[in-house]
Amino acid sequence: MEGNPSPTSASWHAWVLASRPRTLPAAASPVITATALAWAEGHFHWGAALAALAGALLLQIGANLANDYFDYQKGADTAERLGPLRVTQAGLLKPRHVLAGTMVVFGLASLIGIYLIALAGWPVLLIGLTSILAALAYTGGPRPYGYSGWGEVAVFVFFGLAAVIGTYYVQARQVSAGAVAVSIPIGLLIVNILVVNNLRDIPTDRASGKHTLAVRFGEAWTRREYLVLLILAYLVTIALSITGVLPLGALLALASLPLAVRITRGVWSNRGRALNHSLAGSAQLVMVFSLLFSLGIVLEKILFS
Repeated sequence: MEGNPSPTSASWHAWVLASRPRTLPAAASPVITATALAWAEGHFHWGAALAALAGALLLQIGANLANDYFDYQKGADTAERLGPLRVTQAGLLKPRHVLAGTMVVFGLASLIGIYLIALAGWPVLLIGLTSILAALAYTGGPRPYGYSGWGEVAVFVFFGLAAVIGTYYVQARQVSAGAVAVSIPIGLLIVNILVVNNLRDIPTDRASGKHTLAVRFGEAWTRREYLVLLILAYLVTIALSITGVLPLGALLALASLPLAVRITRGVWSNRGRALNHSLAGSAQLVMVFSLLFSLGIVLEKILFS
């Protein structure tokens, strides 16, 4: 009948939903900031930068697919879920297809990794392998660490430290103090995306035996966790810029503070499904912060070098 989607288009739409495009700023932001710093320090390599971006996006999509599959298998995704639609639980894609898609996406990321390894050597292999294993072990395996309260630590390590430092390294073939410094505020802000997700899911996670920090310590503690991480991200940026570890232009990231305040108010006041808006806002904040941060250090380099 006219107006109804074809099976092919419906399937394509399901794969787009499964990839969760709104989470992709968390993958792109570390690459953007690290590349801006590499350019400002005279180490920019366009091929490595583009490959790092593609690899980061594929790893994020692969992790999303893996979580969709494993959460369904473990019974963590039910009809009571408050978050965005999970395609396996909703029956839009068969579990075996989602698992196969996960492997395909990680395979593509590995192909990009081969190019980066050729450029920068074995450290890239270590980062890539551990990133894939961490993505699978988050909700997969007999003891998924995302079910036992280690999600925040893993996100900080892989989306902050590994993503930023790794992106810088494949371009500069070395690690600078600035690259390590950049990874801290970016990692903290990305962790907050997970904090909101876990805050929203406290009732369903508790029912399914998923012991996130939010489940362990409750709503009030989780909201304070969000605020503390947010404040730390900005304080670290200020401190490292003033002390010269980061270029002073990085302070342009402070222009994102009004957005941060608005989103934090939503985290404090929203409940249940309304926290999906705070989740999207937290991802938006990471991207805005990263773009302003990057613009600031690029402009400083252009204007004052």
